[in-house]
Amino acid sequence: MRQRYIVDLEISAPAMLRYYSGAASDVVAHARGGERVRFPAEILRPFVDHAGGVRGAFVLSVDRNHKLQRIERI
Repeated sequence: MRQRYIVDLEISAPAMLRYYSGAASDVVAHARGGERVRFPAEILRPFVDHAGGVRGAFVLSVDRNHKLQRIERI
């Protein structure tokens, strides 16, 4: 059984640089349902835009142990 969280992200280029440099490793966001979700910033690499940031709505799918299974832009 998978659980899904929808998150809206707007992460600036300087903020993404902190993740790349190792100063921060996890993104903490609030899902549309009000839940606080934490996930590794490295999974956002395919979604970095030309300006160096990440913007958009994403679905995070997790297993019953809350381990991330998939992320996709919607």
